[in-house]
Amino acid sequence: MHDKPRPLLTARQQQILDLVRQTIERTGAPPTRAEIAAELGFKSANAAEAHLQALARKGALELVGGTSRGIRLPAALLQDIHQARSARPQHQLTLALPGMAQLLLPLIGRVAAGSPILAQEHVDQVYTVAATLFAHRPDYLLKVRGMSMRDAGILDGDLLAVQKTSEAKNGQIVVARLGDEVTVKRFRRNRGRIELVPENPDFETLVVPAEGSSFEIEGWAVGLIRPAALR
Repeated sequence: MHDKPRPLLTARQQQILDLVRQTIERTGAPPTRAEIAAELGFKSANAAEAHLQALARKGALELVGGTSRGIRLPAALLQDIHQARSARPQHQLTLALPGMAQLLLPLIGRVAAGSPILAQEHVDQVYTVAATLFAHRPDYLLKVRGMSMRDAGILDGDLLAVQKTSEAKNGQIVVARLGDEVTVKRFRRNRGRIELVPENPDFETLVVPAEGSSFEIEGWAVGLIRPAALR
């Protein structure tokens, strides 16, 4: 069986394909049309879309509707990316396009009872993240454990971008410390009492006792990174 010949691409098409591949290698996700346009100096995202459509017609990639990052690469290219990611040092991962403003965010794993959430022993690694991913600047990433926020699109293993704060408004998704546990829930003040509400009917609402409880707001969610594409 002979390998399928690679399509002949123009210099610009090859440049865009390389950008898509490099972005997936760095971030685990393809760029948006706007990011391609900004990186390559196009006047609008429509110009990037036209080149992507031409690449799709040549079979160099696949376009998926309904999402701003709906670009898929052939299996052979994805295998090359996977091998390159596996060879990368694991102490620091990059989630950014070159030239963008970047943030260095510690990833917090399990938090020991009673210790500050940003204590050095809780930091698993550091991510370099494009600041443009977030409307509000995060201070750290927290690895989500469990499925209590499933219906809000927050899944087990996701990286929640969190801005430090000790206050919260009704309806905000917060990182809260209740007793010895750090949890992600929706904050609700109901008739003078505080409730931490899950987004999954299989889980119960946590009611904060009025007295005698160790309760703190550690921060509120300002974004989400799904690491599945990084594997």
